[in-house]
Amino acid sequence: MLNQDMVREATRLTRAGQLVEATALLQRMLRGERDPGPASRSHAPNPLARFEPPTIDAKARLVEESQRRPPAQAATVRGHKRPAPLDGMRAFSGLSLRGPIGRAPPSTSDIVPDGTKFVEGTFSNAAGSRTYKLFIPSRSRGEQLPLVVMLHGCTQSPDDFAAGTRMNFLAEEQNCFVVYPEQPSGANQAKCWNWFRTGDQQRGRGEPSLIAGITRRIMRDYSIDPKRVYVAGLSAGGAAAAVMGATYPDLYAAVGIHSGLARGAANDLPSALVAMRQGGGSGATGKGGSPVPSIVFHGDRDTIVHPNNGERIIEQSAKATTSTTKVLRGRVPHGHAYSRTVFTDGDRPAISEHWNIHGAGHAWSGGSPAGSYTDPRGPDATREMLRFFLEHSL
Repeated sequence: MLNQDMVREATRLTRAGQLVEATALLQRMLRGERDPGPASRSHAPNPLARFEPPTIDAKARLVEESQRRPPAQAATVRGHKRPAPLDGMRAFSGLSLRGPIGRAPPSTSDIVPDGTKFVEGTFSNAAGSRTYKLFIPSRSRGEQLPLVVMLHGCTQSPDDFAAGTRMNFLAEEQNCFVVYPEQPSGANQAKCWNWFRTGDQQRGRGEPSLIAGITRRIMRDYSIDPKRVYVAGLSAGGAAAAVMGATYPDLYAAVGIHSGLARGAANDLPSALVAMRQGGGSGATGKGGSPVPSIVFHGDRDTIVHPNNGERIIEQSAKATTSTTKVLRGRVPHGHAYSRTVFTDGDRPAISEHWNIHGAGHAWSGGSPAGSYTDPRGPDATREMLRFFLEHSL
């Protein structure tokens, strides 16, 4: 069967609810194989294994080297298992992560610093309803403060994502609010943000309207600086953050995308799998076609979301401006080497940054083992994202 016929057959299987069969067919197509036919397809085994996060206890510190020095050799992550192909429902859901078996929930001390608050709320509109968790820093005294919107990955929760990224601890240092919208299993079986569906890629519709609604609710109820509101995410959450930057450039001053995909990288199951394997889409575009400032992190050994996706996200920045490119190479002591590409335009803050982490897989760089899908061998994506965010305002 030719590729075009295989895509049509995969679409038919998806609409019929045969998601495992559809995914297996598309995976064969991406490997360049021919379809063995319906009889073989119906009896095909599901060769899946559980992808668990690496177990690492090193603390990430960042040391940059000059551009002329050669990059250090990539470090090996202890306990890292290469992820297996995605199963049907999770691939259909746009999954980029699978949850570990029997993982205990993080403790309160791993989620928020002492003396701060982490409160729950709910927002509803015509597109549905979503709960969220809001971090309130201890030094909030009524002055207008920045707000960071954090979109978790598949199978994760606000508590898990907060513990893994330690964003609340960095936000306490910098005196920022942080809100974590939660994707329920009722909206997606694996709790993925539906980044690949056309209806969830548009302003004023679907999940973008819910995330923007939560953002505006916090801005209304708390003292938030409207010029310093940012959005970030991991994996499917990173792809959703790219959607938010592209559809609400008047709301978000900058975007952080970790192991994600660009808005428009996919609009259905077949294109989602192709994008995850090969990369697709362009970058977030702001007012008048100008790029939304974006900081991107991606491991060059990510076998779930192809590293080319990180490059696609920032392509728009390079095309839309007369930017100057600067490459800095470095490594975290006892951790990962990285290449950091900075795009600047004159004396203004960087338009975008691309952190290519050598030897890293599909996990939040520099995160804490208290959360899932983290790689503490760095560099520290949370600290660098927050630094980048606070350099930008609308």
